[in-house]
Amino acid sequence: MTHRYHNIHRVVAVTGGARGIGRATALAFAEAGARVAIGDLDGDLAVVVADEISAATSGQLCGLPLDVTDRGAFRAFLDAAEARLGPLDILVNNAGVMPTGMFTEEDDSVTDLMVAVNVMGVLTGSKLAVQRLSGRSGRIVNVASLAGISAHRGVATYCGTKHAVVGFSNALRMELKGSGIGVTLVLPGLVRTDLSAGSGTPGWVRPVSEVQPEEVAVAIVDAVVRGYDKVVVPRSLGMLLGAMHLLPARTRDALQRITRLDTAFTSVDAQARARYHARIMGSRRDAV
Repeated sequence: MTHRYHNIHRVVAVTGGARGIGRATALAFAEAGARVAIGDLDGDLAVVVADEISAATSGQLCGLPLDVTDRGAFRAFLDAAEARLGPLDILVNNAGVMPTGMFTEEDDSVTDLMVAVNVMGVLTGSKLAVQRLSGRSGRIVNVASLAGISAHRGVATYCGTKHAVVGFSNALRMELKGSGIGVTLVLPGLVRTDLSAGSGTPGWVRPVSEVQPEEVAVAIVDAVVRGYDKVVVPRSLGMLLGAMHLLPARTRDALQRITRLDTAFTSVDAQARARYHARIMGSRRDAV
């Protein structure tokens, strides 16, 4: 992946950085000249990915273990990142999980995990970043989802957590105005990663709704360089959702039924979803 930006002499920390959007974002920043700390619950994989990206870019990276649901662990991750790379300039709160299934059938442990990772992880990271950036400039990047401004059957809790990230990011930006610390909200569509594997998105909508993690990564770097408050990937899908919101709820629901968008997260590849669920829940049990 080539990048148009160079000589971004910043220290960047990326949560959930060993896979998907996080890995692509770490690579994009390294290609642009940043020093990057990759944090992931799978600390061993974070080290491997950091070494791979360093070899490919000649960049300065480090891979570190990180459980975003543990405040002490998050603080230790940032301490270690700064010890190795220098004072933090940018935190990318990317870590997130998306188990699928009807809310009334969702195990409490799954609900708790989504709230802990998707919401509390972002709040904790943002607070720690603000404390470190106080008195100087920097940026917090919160990766939400277009599910944070829409709603879908089969991912009720996930949508709720991403709505929370959207509201929190907008309010935090207002609170930090004039401080030199910016907040960027990232709203990706359905990204082709393990998180969305096996979803039943209708074939006709995939060309306008699905994106590669590299596309999101490039948009994140671009938003940081340009100081954008919000970025939607792909932009066309954001415009489509905006138009849908202008319709009466009954009409909007009928359109989703006709186009089969209402079954995107209920008619899924059960095996693919089971593998993803097993990985995220198993990793959590191993970390306890």
